[in-house]
Amino acid sequence: MQVITPRPSDLGDGFLVHRALPSAARRAVGPFVFLDQFGPVQLAPGKGLDVRPHPHIGLATVSYLFEGSILHRDSLGSVVPIQPGEVNWMTAGRGIVHSERSPQDARAAGARLWGLQFWVALPLEKEQCPPAFAHHGADAIPRVSRPGARLSVVLGEAFGATSPVAVTSPMFLVDVRLDAGAAIDLEVDHAERAAYVLEGEVRGNDAGSPTAKEHLIVFDAGEPARLTAGDAPAHVVLLGGAPLDAPRFLWWNFVSSQRDLILEAQAAWSEQRFPPVPGESEFIPLPARPMPPGSAL
Repeated sequence: MQVITPRPSDLGDGFLVHRALPSAARRAVGPFVFLDQFGPVQLAPGKGLDVRPHPHIGLATVSYLFEGSILHRDSLGSVVPIQPGEVNWMTAGRGIVHSERSPQDARAAGARLWGLQFWVALPLEKEQCPPAFAHHGADAIPRVSRPGARLSVVLGEAFGATSPVAVTSPMFLVDVRLDAGAAIDLEVDHAERAAYVLEGEVRGNDAGSPTAKEHLIVFDAGEPARLTAGDAPAHVVLLGGAPLDAPRFLWWNFVSSQRDLILEAQAAWSEQRFPPVPGESEFIPLPARPMPPGSAL
């Protein structure tokens, strides 16, 4: 078992991001190659999230909120607000562009935001599939109870429930609220498993000390996986799945098993050959930094 401390980054206006994946200690957990926690943050009156249009290839993005709301727009013409407990699954495939912004009605008092974003590497046979977008309301996400625990099965199959989200490879994502002192075993049969601590403290298996919030616990393949909350309630997200079916390159917003496809995507975005997001004229420019050699996950 290992514990990963995310890299914090202030994106401005006090908007904090904690990046747990990829890290130097662990590049991926199952198909999850990226894990960001944003917030919790209360922005100043009139302020909101404004992530301008930007491209993706070779991955699916998963957005999951605990507080606030985000308006998703993409090059397919999707215009969908996401609220706490709902799931946005966007398949980039051969290429998609999207923006993420606070809705206008959330800006007057200053947007409140707290959530997670994941990138899932698409399996080799789907890396170049057509782009797609799916939204699932909170009422569609299965709820499960265990002694001292309340769970939402966000993705995949776990704890006897199956999420309605159509995933692209074997994986699971479960939102767990634990009472103080309660324990839970990960009832999933996957080689790669992890738990991200959002609130409180939890002890992984027989660890000598508890793991604090904003840390990622990664369990070794084959070892038991038990989480026990400390003296206060805890909030954790469980994730994992089958290992990647091949190494992946990750540069900026692009994920691919082929370095050349990332270079092609760089050129396409630089020349504005990706499809636009209807109603949006802004965009995030291609970073100036080159793609480093040997950056496969």
